[in-house]
Amino acid sequence: MGDSKDGAKRLRARVRAHLDFIYGESKAKDIVEPVIDAMRYGSSLSEPEPYQNYWDESDCWLITYARSVREPDEPGLRTLKRFCDKYLSDAINGVHVLPFYPYSSDDGFAIVDYVSVDDRAGDWEDVNELAKDYRLMADFVMNHGSSQSQWFQNFLKRVDPGKDYYKETTPDEDVSQVIRPRSTPLRIKVETSDGDRWVWCTFGPDQIDFDFANPKVLVEFVKIMRFYLEQGVRVFRMDAVAFLWKEPGTTSMHDQRTHEIIKLFRTLVDFYDPSTMLITETNVPNRDNLTYFGNSNEAHAIYNFSLPPLLIDALVTGDCRHLKTWMMSLPAARYGTAYLNFIASHDGIGLRPTAGLLSLGERDRLIDTLGSFGGNVSMRTGPDHAPEPYEMNISLIDALAGTTEGRDEFQLARFECAHAITLALAGIPAVYIHSVLGTPNDYERLAQTGRYRSINRRRWWLEELEALLSDPASLQARAFDRITTLLKLRRKQKAFHPNAIQFTMQLGLEIFGVWRQSNDREQSIFSISNVTKEARDLDLDNVNLVSNERWTDLISGVEIQEGQKSLRLEPYQTVWLSNQ
Repeated sequence: MGDSKDGAKRLRARVRAHLDFIYGESKAKDIVEPVIDAMRYGSSLSEPEPYQNYWDESDCWLITYARSVREPDEPGLRTLKRFCDKYLSDAINGVHVLPFYPYSSDDGFAIVDYVSVDDRAGDWEDVNELAKDYRLMADFVMNHGSSQSQWFQNFLKRVDPGKDYYKETTPDEDVSQVIRPRSTPLRIKVETSDGDRWVWCTFGPDQIDFDFANPKVLVEFVKIMRFYLEQGVRVFRMDAVAFLWKEPGTTSMHDQRTHEIIKLFRTLVDFYDPSTMLITETNVPNRDNLTYFGNSNEAHAIYNFSLPPLLIDALVTGDCRHLKTWMMSLPAARYGTAYLNFIASHDGIGLRPTAGLLSLGERDRLIDTLGSFGGNVSMRTGPDHAPEPYEMNISLIDALAGTTEGRDEFQLARFECAHAITLALAGIPAVYIHSVLGTPNDYERLAQTGRYRSINRRRWWLEELEALLSDPASLQARAFDRITTLLKLRRKQKAFHPNAIQFTMQLGLEIFGVWRQSNDREQSIFSISNVTKEARDLDLDNVNLVSNERWTDLISGVEIQEGQKSLRLEPYQTVWLSNQ
């Protein structure tokens, strides 16, 4: 779109507009060049075409820590790469490696040094090697950094760089409306070389919040993003980004300047490499989450945070009413944007995204059910300073161990059903390594750390894991086979393009279904799931299969016969009825 000179002019105009909004015109004029210089653009610079999809049905990310699979005396990233190459290369094409930088707590999310790799994970060469074969997603932790970082030590010494990088507050400031994901104090007092200071800590005392009202902080993170791009990162998970701009007297969430900062980063990566993606991690009620699409000028993708609790609720209750209602209200993602669909991650099953979707009684029923399967509930401080459930901490396979009536024999069928539904939905799928492996609750690690989230963050020894995967009778082998089979199958279906047409079907409360149609209108797939532990007969007249086409269940290979009126669905069975 035009020559490099025109591209540079448009870039500057857009960056200036973003900065005017964030900082005001008088301050913004001095920030434009430092921001652009930090990106170190090459000589060729052009404005990207809008509304382009740089993804298709073959895309799927594996979510994992660098050391989720380990070998003695080998850096985690090398072991991870070998494991993916051997077991997953035909099932996924992207890897989200959770923070692999030096850290002081929170399993990586209290970063000590943003431009180094934790020695236990490897080095930048290991990152580069992974990025050569997989679309690499890395965490961009902008909201907070470690209290042990050099920047914060400089803050305490009152020297640059860092002395003015962190959000300061006072005990008198009104923070009564601030929304918290934790129950730890928001403000902590620290001793500096010029006296006591109070700093803002959204996530805990070891994670000190940055102050983006200082443009120098913004420029530092532009430099960090540019460095990650050099290392092969092409997908940025913007961790906890909703909390970025703090303002006493407000909720300090979803501030319009936060949105504008994301738009600025979108502009910067669009001019660098338009296939680069920004994904916002905003574990909030659905209506707030959707705002991070902007007008297709903000996040490329948003986490579909309401999906995990609603899908699990449907499977443990045998009633898909709330899942279906939410699906019908979910707007289609415009070209150039997409949902990121997941049902498990390194974090727990978020409960805030159920606000307005489940009643408090239904939410508590879900908490009680998963608690009976070994799960724990993490709390946060609510608006009235009372404790409030924030997330359930449990492995996915154990979350689906039974129903509200208790454990039963359908755990694996329920587990497969959850993935079959997720993989059929509009959006890009991301699967947690411990879901692919059917990893159960890790009570040993939970006891070691005392942190609820550790229950779903097991670190497998590769030798132990490979022995289980080679044993057809093991839960890990059976779960792995079922989920990877679905992943491989999904990648071949044009109707499962992240932006292909989707309609939610009305098949009652016990059967959940969506219709997908490829963008070229050639392939249709009806994904239909029995969410109960009783066999159900599906009335095919309600599915409206085109009579002059051949329909086959892609999962089982069973063909629908001409004139067939019904289809038997076993407990938790999913069919993908396709005309191709």
